[in-house]
Amino acid sequence: MSLKKKELLVPVGNAMCLKMAVMAGCDAVYLGGKNFGARRFASNFNDEEMIAAIKYCHLYGVKIYVTVNTIIYEDELDDCVKYVEFLHKNGVDAVIVQDIGLIKILRNMFPNLEIHASTQCHTYNENQFKLLEELGVKRVVLAREMDLKSINDIKTSLEKEAFIHGAICISYSGQCLFSSLIMNRSGNRGECAGMCRLPYKLEDSDGNIIDTDGEYLLSPKELSTIDRFKEIMESDITSFKIEGRMKSPEYVYLVTKIYRTLIDKYNQGLELEINEEDYKNLKIIYNREFTNGHLFNKHGNDLMNIKTPNHIGINIGKVINVNKNKITIKLTEDIYQEDGIRFTSNNKGMILNFIYDKSGKLINSAKNGDIIIVDNKVNLDELSDVLKTSSVHLNKEISKINEKKIPIKFLVKAKLGEPLEIEINDYENSIKLTDIVIDKAIKNVTDKNVLIEKLSKLGDTPFKVKSIDFDIDKDIFIPMSNLNELRRKLVIELIIIRENKKEEFIKNNYDFNGNYKISDNDVKISILVNTKEQLDVVLDNYKDIASDIYVTDKKLYSGYKHYSNIYYQIPRIDNSKDNFNNENILITDLSNLDKYKNNNIISDYYLNVVNSQYINYLFNKGVSKVTLSVENTVNDIKNIINTYDKIPNIEVIIYGKIELMIMKHCLLNNLVNKDKFPCNVCDKDYYLVDRNNKKYRIVAKNITTRLLSYKDEVYNIEDIIKLKEIGIKNYRINLFDEDRGKTIEILEKYNDILF
Repeated sequence: MSLKKKELLVPVGNAMCLKMAVMAGCDAVYLGGKNFGARRFASNFNDEEMIAAIKYCHLYGVKIYVTVNTIIYEDELDDCVKYVEFLHKNGVDAVIVQDIGLIKILRNMFPNLEIHASTQCHTYNENQFKLLEELGVKRVVLAREMDLKSINDIKTSLEKEAFIHGAICISYSGQCLFSSLIMNRSGNRGECAGMCRLPYKLEDSDGNIIDTDGEYLLSPKELSTIDRFKEIMESDITSFKIEGRMKSPEYVYLVTKIYRTLIDKYNQGLELEINEEDYKNLKIIYNREFTNGHLFNKHGNDLMNIKTPNHIGINIGKVINVNKNKITIKLTEDIYQEDGIRFTSNNKGMILNFIYDKSGKLINSAKNGDIIIVDNKVNLDELSDVLKTSSVHLNKEISKINEKKIPIKFLVKAKLGEPLEIEINDYENSIKLTDIVIDKAIKNVTDKNVLIEKLSKLGDTPFKVKSIDFDIDKDIFIPMSNLNELRRKLVIELIIIRENKKEEFIKNNYDFNGNYKISDNDVKISILVNTKEQLDVVLDNYKDIASDIYVTDKKLYSGYKHYSNIYYQIPRIDNSKDNFNNENILITDLSNLDKYKNNNIISDYYLNVVNSQYINYLFNKGVSKVTLSVENTVNDIKNIINTYDKIPNIEVIIYGKIELMIMKHCLLNNLVNKDKFPCNVCDKDYYLVDRNNKKYRIVAKNITTRLLSYKDEVYNIEDIIKLKEIGIKNYRINLFDEDRGKTIEILEKYNDILF
């Protein structure tokens, strides 16, 4: 049995969720302010509410972590640092950060501030742990794609945090550009439009639509690890994280309570089970069907629910008759007035404002086996299964929870001729106050029973008395008004001490300037190629304009690596044993920095670089040229350039099918080959087709899927001209499957624009 204390970390999107999390027994909460958090559409907390939240959490001994987990643009750095300073001064226990440039600043400015690396940092191997440890991070929130064995195999001094329950991103976190580039709502800015929850068709290269069992082809189930929780407890994960800052207070309470119970049972050596009613309630409160997820190597239909992206609740019966006005249902579960239901045949839901029995009499509830009639408010015209998607009864039960009380003890010393002395102790803090000199009682003796009664009267304070120790003489008298006043003062002082627990605030001066590599004066074009035909076109016809050539195929690269300007692009998820030495490498994630440090390195756009501090960090780590994130607008790039005396050696991608998602999930094996192995469906091209008939190319390899944009232009001609005006020298063209003729056409076009 693991004796290391495990932390239950709970999401809170507003003040009521915060209260529910604390009352249900969380060890820590994570929440966001109004800016810089990856859940922009949660209620979140303004500055005044944030201070109150910090005090509330600390009063109950709960840690509070604040999300500052978006990419931070150049013109936001100052405001973001000021916000974190505000958080640090007011005692937050840690900030959760995605942007490497911001981490670099915060670590240097605030030595006592604890920093956690967000799951948006895309950390999935030991090499990245090393880099984050160098940066001064205390904890890493792991990529959701890691399995339990891989997590345990990582050797590090850093704390590990992993999701154990809630919604799953099908794309590696921090690597999804779908919402940003298609809907102009960046997931890396907390504005995700939920592209994975939308309907798509699957089409092959011949234009045939492939039959699938549903149309929500990117939509995963909800993560739940309840049935494997003993293995979770016995892992070296420090913090168990529940997802759900957009969820209801009832969801926060119920999920927290269930996992709190499991943790406590494990620590007591009991079987890790929850009762059937709790599991049913868990489904009612929110589920898209449950999966153990990547933690336990689930894939295909065990991971995905392509039939619906919505909460499905539980099945409570069947429609046995329907007409224009009424729906008759045979129940298999209890139902209450004001419950929410949904019909599977038309996927429409409603609140049960009125329930009728078979005779048409209004009732406020019905039991399993009953037949009920409800108003047809959803235009149902066929028989259907019925789901319960919300429970008024469950919500009312949760609303009745008792306030959590903090155990304290008193020590009373009352000696004749000496001052009355009372100490309050919460097993961490101790406060002692003295009062009047004790006299001998003339009539009314103050004995232990009287003291116990008066000191236990804590009313609506957050405390409850666990014990009272006495060192008192017989036949003493203590005025009750004095005793009550001492108790009141002690309680107030203890509240103040608990609420204001914080690390010492230290702020160092920090020079935002740093060493950087300067760009050449001449405009240059880099070209990424996928095929030998593309590479030959570049080498035969465009050698003079192609400054660097990036090759995605390892075998192709090995035949041309003697060229000084040809680089090998590392695969997106790199768990290989490759050991290059003094070669040209285009790195695709942060962990490559350490793994390929003995090589000539250029960094790719997947690193999400949007500010000068991240650029400088990469230069200092040996990168020779930094490719900017495709989420940068021309104005964002201009703001970066304006921070430098000379133009840094940065590159901007202007053409190519940008990768919108990368998934640890093979769409084609799942949808075309029906989860069977071996699988050879990749010999044909496939596309996801959205509601607007836009086609997204699917690239599947080694149980990984990349989804490419339907667009080719990253920046239009007008923007490219503006980029030239602000001084950008390095431009990149990403080729994909273009043949010789198309490759020449593209290179000629951009040659004319840039030269």
